[in-house]
Amino acid sequence: MAQAASPQQAAAAEPLDLSALQAAKLVRSGELQAADLTAAYLARIGRFEPEFNSFRTIDADRALARARDIDHAVARGEDPGPLAGVPVALKDNIAIAGVRMSAASGFRRDVAPEIEDAPVTAGLKRAGAVILGSLHMSEWAIGGTTQNVHFGYGHNAWDRDRVPGGSSGGSGAAAAAGLALVTIGTDTGGSIRLPASLNGVVGLRPTHGRVSNRASIPVAWSFDTIGPLARRAEDVALVLGAIAGYDVGDPASIDAPVADYVAAVGSGVDGLKVGVLRGPFRSAPLADGIRARLDDAERALAGLGVTLEDATLDGLERGIELTADLLLAEAAAVHADRLASNPDGFAPDVQTRLRRGQGVTGPAYGAGRQEQRAWRRKVDELLREHDVLLSPACPIPAPLAAESDPLPMTAVLAHFTGVWVLAGVPALVVPIGFVDGMPVAMQLIGRHFDEGRLLALAHAYQQVTDWHLQRPPDGPAAG
Repeated sequence: MAQAASPQQAAAAEPLDLSALQAAKLVRSGELQAADLTAAYLARIGRFEPEFNSFRTIDADRALARARDIDHAVARGEDPGPLAGVPVALKDNIAIAGVRMSAASGFRRDVAPEIEDAPVTAGLKRAGAVILGSLHMSEWAIGGTTQNVHFGYGHNAWDRDRVPGGSSGGSGAAAAAGLALVTIGTDTGGSIRLPASLNGVVGLRPTHGRVSNRASIPVAWSFDTIGPLARRAEDVALVLGAIAGYDVGDPASIDAPVADYVAAVGSGVDGLKVGVLRGPFRSAPLADGIRARLDDAERALAGLGVTLEDATLDGLERGIELTADLLLAEAAAVHADRLASNPDGFAPDVQTRLRRGQGVTGPAYGAGRQEQRAWRRKVDELLREHDVLLSPACPIPAPLAAESDPLPMTAVLAHFTGVWVLAGVPALVVPIGFVDGMPVAMQLIGRHFDEGRLLALAHAYQQVTDWHLQRPPDGPAAG
């Protein structure tokens, strides 16, 4: 059983062993210098980053200057915020002032650095975070493997020959490999949850509209969502509190109260009703080894007093097709000018997806939207019967890059993630063990704006398991 470190143990730990909650507390108390913590992460990035290709830009000078400012504020008796000194890195499609935002696309290779922060970046800074830089990703955030032809392949934290998932591949690998304490990704059809699953970290896609998308480069306006990745559910909760909230400048943003997510992770889960999705959610292409790990996870949840109930959700295959059609139709609209003027500027797999989107007619898109409303109602009704739904995250462990064609492999990896974006509900991926030496995960799905309950369940699970404390080769010691 995993035990939380005492304040004395945390203070004595190596900086790379600390959770975000521990690190921020120590920085606020003056027991740990934010500059030392930042320097430790930058040193690790300098040592290992070439092996992972997780970063697009490492903003070392600004990060160290920011950390020193935080230390000076603490010395003056000021509270820098709940993320005081926590090293964070953001996906390269979210604006960071002074950093080039390329979306890992050749079209944006030479764009000027950003002038202003995205609301998410600004929220992190207000909370006291130190921004290390921007993270590698699939081109335009379209694809599930981060096999990027413009800036090189991203690599899995556990095996450099395997894909890190996508499109937030750098976010997943950097969080797992200890190159950032917390990372930020975007999720349109699974792009936070796939890298979290394949790299063995927690990844949250919040409710659509919970976090502002403004000043991020879109994939599909109706589906894009920004969210955090970290080893621990409690750290995801801490960061979500800093980035969640209504933004009048984002048409997709929803004005709903922001919960105290850190407090929520400590709430009890005894008696919680978890609907375990079976049928097509436990059949091909799900690997046998992952079925066994899911069974183990269910037993652990039952030991926490959770009530497990079988749940049925028909229409998975149709939901997968509908998600792809609607999402790609919007993506084709985003890139219409580029497709018309320079189609070969896109990687072949990205161009193929966008061409599929172009083929979705207006009447088909309209009918699909109506079908989406029916799907959302069906999911909402199922979530009235159960507090949380449980499904697989990825159907297989991380595949070898040499054996992965990014077009069909993305479809395989996202088999169980895409349909939840149709309903706009939050979904959280939690590591549950290993298959053939690679991490695998379960996916928890909740009611709209009920991220706190998902985080509480994940946190409770992590208190009786230690999968989140496992480290990839060359990683820092478990803490």
